Amino acid sequence: MIKTSYQNELLFASSLQKNSQGTDVRRVQEWLCLHALRYPKAALTTALDGQFGPATERAVQNFQVVSKLPKTGVVTPDLFNKLSSPLSTAFQLQPTEKDVRKAVVRVAKMHLAQRSAEIQTDAAQNLGPWVRGYCDGYDGSPFKWCVGFVQTILDQVASAYGRSFTAIMPHTLSCDVMAVSAIETGRLIKSAVIRKTPQKIRPGDVFLLRNPSNDDWYHTGLVTAVAGNAIETLEGNTDLKGGSNGTAVFARVRNIQTSTIDILSIDGL
Repeated sequence: MIKTSYQNELLFASSLQKNSQGTDVRRVQEWLCLHALRYPKAALTTALDGQFGPATERAVQNFQVVSKLPKTGVVTPDLFNKLSSPLSTAFQLQPTEKDVRKAVVRVAKMHLAQRSAEIQTDAAQNLGPWVRGYCDGYDGSPFKWCVGFVQTILDQVASAYGRSFTAIMPHTLSCDVMAVSAIETGRLIKSAVIRKTPQKIRPGDVFLLRNPSNDDWYHTGLVTAVAGNAIETLEGNTDLKGGSNGTAVFARVRNIQTSTIDILSIDGL
């Protein structure tokens, strides 16, 4: 894979416990907050301050309880592997489908199933291990991660078959860069064409939302199914409203007649 920053999110050298401090403590705190989405009845959310105080210790113990592990409050490498297992499960899935488009859809659905999401604080959004994995090690408010999500899925699939996703698009975090390149290579099918011939859209293709007033592409995701004028999608950095700077990976349905949606074909991936 080209996008290998996720591997750094799985490294954890030594045990941590009360009074520990530093970057690895913050990483533990991030995963505790992310698991609060999986275990809403458990008190897991804690501050992201890099300080292993009594609150973090209690949150670790609560995670151990819901995981049916001894309630030690100590984060060993094995426990960190448990905390970070959603990311390793999603990023390390090796598709075996002969149809590359089916492989793209399956890998994307695995990221959805593992509850890929960002973390937000009072100071910033677009934070956490999922964002860093998608965005080549970067996170923080400037890093809208919808492109990173799309390219990670394409990278996973292409590399499984000994190919590179950069054969069909540049390695980037920008919707505009991806769209302009697709225009230059003849891969971009504009909304006006799509509205007349929806059958040109195929599962696995990349959709791009465009502001028709200034031709600014501002959000992207993957098409998972096509039903007439409706497409089903999987997209990162969105929300229940379909926004372009949301909180997680969501499955959505979008109407190609009421939104300006361009399509980037993945033929040749």
